[in-house]
Amino acid sequence: MKASGTLREYEVVGRCLPAPKCHTPTLYRMRIFALNHVIAKSPFWYLVSQLKKMKKSSGEIVYCGQVFEKSFLRVKNFGIWLRYDSRSGTHNMDREYRDLTTAGAVTQCYRDMVEEIAASKYHWPHKPPFTAKRPNIFF
Repeated sequence: MKASGTLREYEVVGRCLPAPKCHTPTLYRMRIFALNHVIAKSPFWYLVSQLKKMKKSSGEIVYCGQVFEKSFLRVKNFGIWLRYDSRSGTHNMDREYRDLTTAGAVTQCYRDMVEEIAASKYHWPHKPPFTAKRPNIFF
């Protein structure tokens, strides 16, 4: 996910399309952090299709709106629990951030994880590429 701007918190509510078997399908609600409301709908369908037998073609979004912070003038501590995959396996992590809003803390978390992954790729000293004395001779 590209986090070029500040992420926003969205509440997405969706359900299966009404069918003859079920006239009032159950509603599924998720709070998703995304750049805009269009991008927020995509992870909703991804997660709902994994958790329930529901696809985008057989469902509909009932509501997608931005969630605003109740008290955004006070600095708060946020604890974020996350899971990520690396070459050595799946890792669980708990991080704490200090910010005015929940969305700001999640944005910090995304940026920290990107920095951590980028830094771990280049921990060896840079070696110059191999140069041959006679570059026209191939083995």
